[in-house]
Amino acid sequence: MSRSFKRELPPPQASLEKLEKMVNEGSYYEAQQMYKSTSARYASTQRYSEALDILESGALLQLNHQEVTCGAELATLFVETLIKGKFPCNNETLGRIRRIFEAFPRISLPLELLVDDDDMQKLSEAMVAAKARVEGCCTFLRTALKWSAEFGASKNGSPEFHEMLADYMYSESPETDMVKVSSHFVRGNDPKKFAKTLVNFMSKCYPEEDDVAIARGVLMYLSQGNLRDANILMDEIKHLLELDELDIPQSELMQFIEYLLLTLERDAYPLMKVLRQNFKSSIERDPLFDESLDEIAERFYNAKRRSGGIQGLLGDLFKMPMM
Repeated sequence: MSRSFKRELPPPQASLEKLEKMVNEGSYYEAQQMYKSTSARYASTQRYSEALDILESGALLQLNHQEVTCGAELATLFVETLIKGKFPCNNETLGRIRRIFEAFPRISLPLELLVDDDDMQKLSEAMVAAKARVEGCCTFLRTALKWSAEFGASKNGSPEFHEMLADYMYSESPETDMVKVSSHFVRGNDPKKFAKTLVNFMSKCYPEEDDVAIARGVLMYLSQGNLRDANILMDEIKHLLELDELDIPQSELMQFIEYLLLTLERDAYPLMKVLRQNFKSSIERDPLFDESLDEIAERFYNAKRRSGGIQGLLGDLFKMPMM
């Protein structure tokens, strides 16, 4: 019976044209239900390629019409279908996810003129819409990370997807969470883009937050044993600040980071312990730092941890998937 039904399903092109017409006419909800039901029929008969074509087309159309909730739902269903069909994480499938991601809207909040109640109401509505965009995009990308971790080369998921998540969260979230943004950047492959984001953040944050943000990024890289990208991050931040005729923050925490990077270049665990003691008050500025340094000591010097494995806040940050 199922084989007969599988043969009876027509090519999806006619359905796609009908659905595209519905979206272009503004019948977003009705089209959404049809995209879901039509793709489900193809997927139920293991015609996953046709189901993917339908879901990708629908996601792109809805997103291009600013229908983010609908587009994000179809985008997530697209990735779930990749999982069901056991599609490999390769250049072709990565490209399709990239196209969908690039269709997610980027809309600046109206912060310029806030003079009356109407302006404040518009800002409030814009912030609600921004949160919905970020939530929808992050759900899509978290699902993509899960798929790429299972069917790709990296157990942490595609580095490109981590960079997408970091980029969209930073640029579109009304309230920036630099801890989450940083945790995705350090699982990507672009420390220079991370540096650019941190320099931008430094122009907006409170003065006492800038050195903490830099230190956090460096320590996150080092917690993964990635000394190369930690150094690239620091060098690029200095370079970008010099272009703007600015200096890197002058603080004891920044001194500690500079000394730590030099120490990790050689077999000098006793020196690392001295640094931790001498800069204890700076390290205590963020609860993540002490845990990160335990992990760094274990990775670089095989130092015994107070307890096994990545613990507490640091462990939570590197769990998959993540918002």
